[in-house]
Amino acid sequence: MAFDLGNLLQQYLGGAANSNGARALDDFDQVAQNAPRDTMAQGVSEALRSDQTPPFPQMIGQLFGHSDANQRAGMLNQLISNVGPGLLSSIAGGALGNLFRGGETPAAITPEQAAQLTPEQVQQIAEDAERNNPSIVDRMGDFYAEHPTLVKTIGGAALAIVLGRVAEGMRH
Repeated sequence: MAFDLGNLLQQYLGGAANSNGARALDDFDQVAQNAPRDTMAQGVSEALRSDQTPPFPQMIGQLFGHSDANQRAGMLNQLISNVGPGLLSSIAGGALGNLFRGGETPAAITPEQAAQLTPEQVQQIAEDAERNNPSIVDRMGDFYAEHPTLVKTIGGAALAIVLGRVAEGMRH
């Protein structure tokens, strides 16, 4: 029997399945493997900005805490690209400033440098990045669409939002 993505997603149209987080967790694996990546990115972005989920900075801190070293570095590079150079040394209690020698912003934060930050510091960086450039939410959605296993750590309610958005995107 072939996998029917459309039939599975039908239940998420209009947010009807938002109350079933456990089911969303199971369904998410199937959808992540079969849905177009850009549609997944839109769904993750919607979950990151939804008023039905924790605030964006809190979710980013949570995702950072569940990430491996390379994912942490990649995520931080997305975040700091949206924060002005003047803010880098002052945000997160100066945590980023301590990573940069001589005041120069590195071409990219390394996994080793990312390991020096806590999820709480990253939450502050995300808050400053969002305030500086609200489109960072979409960039982070795009980044995390590449890491569906990590997205599963944001919880069933957020996954139901992702699945609902994917369902809408696939319907059009």
